[in-house]
Amino acid sequence: MDLRKIGKFIAKNRQEKGFTQESLAEELDVSNRAVSKWERGICLPDANNMAKLCKLFNISYNELLSGEKIAKTDYEKKAEENFEEFAKIETAQNKKFFLYENVIGYISTITFLILVFVASYVEGLPVWARVVLLLFSFALLIVGVSFCIKIETEAGKYECQKCGHQYVPKFSSVYFAMHLGRTRYMTCPKCGKKSWQKKRA
Repeated sequence: MDLRKIGKFIAKNRQEKGFTQESLAEELDVSNRAVSKWERGICLPDANNMAKLCKLFNISYNELLSGEKIAKTDYEKKAEENFEEFAKIETAQNKKFFLYENVIGYISTITFLILVFVASYVEGLPVWARVVLLLFSFALLIVGVSFCIKIETEAGKYECQKCGHQYVPKFSSVYFAMHLGRTRYMTCPKCGKKSWQKKRA
C-alpha cells in the first residue's frame, strides 16, 4: 500500500472538488494538520474519515486505498491486493501492541515486587510508610494489569475453539476470565459455548 500515492490521490480529488485543505478539514471536522498528513502520505485517514472522503469524492474504498481510479476489469484484483495489505498492516500493529503489553506487564510486576520487598524488609521504615508502600504497589499492579488487558482486548481477536468464530470480547469478559497466557476461558457470542479461546493477531 503506497501511502504517498494515496496522499496524492486525496489531494487531486480535493482540488477537483474545489476544496482547500482548510475547507476539507472543516467538512470532515478534523484539523488542517490531519489533511496535510494524509496528503503527504504520512498516515491514512481512519475508517470514519475514509467513508466521508469516498462519499465527498464519489470514489470507492478500493480506489482510495489504491490511490487511483480503477477500471471494472481490475476491480476485484485490486480489492484482493488491498485486503491482503490491510491484513498485513493490522497484524504488524497487533504485534506492536502485544509488545507494549509485555513491557507494561513486566515493568508493573517488577516494580510491585521491589516495593513489596522494600515495605517488608527494609529496616527503619515507620509502619505508616510500609502501609503506604504496600497500598501503592498493589494500586500500581492493578493499573498495569488493567492496561495490559485493555491492550489485549482490542488488539487482534479471540477464536472460539468450538465454532471457529473470531471476535473482540468486552473488556469485563477478558478481565474476569480464567487464563493461561493469552488464552482465556470465555463464552463465544456466536455459538454460546464456553471454551479456551486463543488470541489471534
